[in-house]
Amino acid sequence: MTATTLTLLLAVFLMQATAEKALVPLLDFAGLGAAEKWQAVNDGVMGGVSDGRFKITEEKTLEFFGTLSLENNGGFASVRTKPTELGIKSGDTLVVRVKGDGREYVLNIYTKSRRMAFSYRAPLPTTKDEWTEVEIPLADFIPTAFGRRVQGMGPVDPSQINGLGFMLSDKKPGKFQMQVEWVKRQER
Repeated sequence: MTATTLTLLLAVFLMQATAEKALVPLLDFAGLGAAEKWQAVNDGVMGGVSDGRFKITEEKTLEFFGTLSLENNGGFASVRTKPTELGIKSGDTLVVRVKGDGREYVLNIYTKSRRMAFSYRAPLPTTKDEWTEVEIPLADFIPTAFGRRVQGMGPVDPSQINGLGFMLSDKKPGKFQMQVEWVKRQER
């Protein structure tokens, strides 16, 4: 191999490495006290009877599980971080490593908004019993309140983000279970 060929191969390799976006960890579940940073919020706040819970597993994943019920005007179970700064920036893509039960969950972004039941949402599909990585550009999150789209709101302002969460609200009563290994952000 000539020096010119080697130089050319090195240049191509460096260009590819630069083109690949680095994943920056946002949330993992390996640290002490990881469970203390999370809370469950279910439809009981509106009179429903869904039972959503979470735990940190021995494998250091967040397991979100329970039973979704449509009784008493219910229909959602969720788990979310307590308010925290995440360092998400404009143009980022969120990447979630998840293993579920085949149901479609929701990834919620919470902001410092004083609006009741407000979040930005994006679908989080799962494949039954398989780990997958789901990529969701920040621009794809939709502003919602009480499960309905809020008109007139712009895209999420990264400087206002103060939490993330997972929700099940697919109107299919019954048991559910999903594990999350980590959440990362991919810089643009």
